[in-house]
Amino acid sequence: MTGKKATNCETCTNYTYDEDYDCYVCMVNLDEDEMARFLAGTNYACPYYRLDDEYGVVRHQN
Repeated sequence: MTGKKATNCETCTNYTYDEDYDCYVCMVNLDEDEMARFLAGTNYACPYYRLDDEYGVVRHQN
């Protein structure tokens, strides 16, 4: 284990609702190796993860 923590897709800005599929999907195109690591277990640390912090912009304005 590399010491990285698993990411939670539900808190990521790339995880959005797709009306065509009627569910949430990841907007990042993972390559074949990244997808295999993601599907293999719960300790996947996504390199594209960004916290969906809608108040972060407001904090920087103060």
